[in-house]
Amino acid sequence: MRTIKLAVAAGIAGMMVMASTVQAADAPKKELTGKDIAYDRSKGNCLACHGMPTQSDAQSTGLIGPPLIAMSARYPDKAKLRAKIWDATASNPASPMPPFGKHKVLTEQEIDKVADFIHSL
Repeated sequence: MRTIKLAVAAGIAGMMVMASTVQAADAPKKELTGKDIAYDRSKGNCLACHGMPTQSDAQSTGLIGPPLIAMSARYPDKAKLRAKIWDATASNPASPMPPFGKHKVLTEQEIDKVADFIHSL
């Protein structure tokens, strides 16, 4: 009898997991912001190389690239900043910054969002 109860409980638990998985798959995905993308280790991962003034909610920041501060003053033309994110090697072939657009790490829309976010710093 105990084995039957355990089997029923396991079956119910399995159905609950499947139901929650289906609900999660059906749930609308949250649209990522530029900050989300910049902080995401599988996307922009800007914090791996750059410090940012909004890094208080970041776990760690890098020291390889320049700090991302006063970006609208450094890049009054946001298109130039976007171009740098798309392919930094176009203006500096020795740049260690990955060409996020050229190598299709980020979509055009994601690059736009990251450029907007970085430009706001």
